[in-house]
Amino acid sequence: MLLKDLPLDARPREKLLARGPGALSDAELLALLLRTGLPGKNALQMGQELVDTFGGMAGLLHTGPEALKSIKGLGPAKRAELVAVLELARRALAEELKEKPLFATPQAVRDYLQLQLGSRPHEIFAVLFLDSQHRLIALEELFRGTLTQTSVYPREVVVRALALNAASVVLAHNHPSGTAKPSRADEALTQTLKSALALVDVRVLDHFVVTSTAAVSMAELGLL
Repeated sequence: MLLKDLPLDARPREKLLARGPGALSDAELLALLLRTGLPGKNALQMGQELVDTFGGMAGLLHTGPEALKSIKGLGPAKRAELVAVLELARRALAEELKEKPLFATPQAVRDYLQLQLGSRPHEIFAVLFLDSQHRLIALEELFRGTLTQTSVYPREVVVRALALNAASVVLAHNHPSGTAKPSRADEALTQTLKSALALVDVRVLDHFVVTSTAAVSMAELGLL
């Protein structure tokens, strides 16, 4: 069935205009971006295929142009549009965090970290460097490991904090296993980094363990 053959209130564009974007499913929102489908597969079905193939929007947010080639009918122009929209979502969240104190918008911090790290297939250790008002200076991915562990060198974190003139930091790393519970190794690493950064008067405010569905604060768990 073509989108134009659907009842008016079931067509994504008309539904959005009548009821707002929150009323649309992920597949319907993607269909609006795709606009057209293939013979035997309309844009709504292609949108659902994207959601199913990449494990929902969280997975799609970390999908590059090459991986999108696996979807039949998704040509270079549509791939570029999708990647551009997903990158805009990341940048919008980053701008919000740069304009306000980080902890004035705790959910935005979690959303931002999930967008950046949540669906990565390997472990990433990142640091959010903050100014004296707790506004974001930069997020940097400093270390990359295997699926189960990563090597983090405190000296390199200290060097970057000094180079960026950071007053404090928030640490973050992902668990590709999907389990957001901090490990004993995570706790030990946090204490090591706290001690190293304290020597140059940089505070560690939190350490988040991130998956595609959660960002758990070690500070909230009393582990800092």
